[in-house]
Amino acid sequence: MPFYDYRCPANGRTVEVRHSMRESLSSWGDLCRLADLEPGDTPESSPVERLVTVPAVLAKPDHSSGGGCCGVPGCGPGH
Repeated sequence: MPFYDYRCPANGRTVEVRHSMRESLSSWGDLCRLADLEPGDTPESSPVERLVTVPAVLAKPDHSSGGGCCGVPGCGPGH
């Protein structure tokens, strides 16, 4: 399951949660329940918006080029 960032305009908080691609959260209360957070002073009915984020790409290090983890000299562990 992928991770998603949601922002609550009512309190300015951004929270990362993991859920299926089919699911979408619409309220602060739903987000808090999924993230196991206390809603605090923000009404649970406050709307949230899912932020557009670029997923991180995990690549296997290529050490064959003589460089570091990404082929650039000095990049990688011990440099």
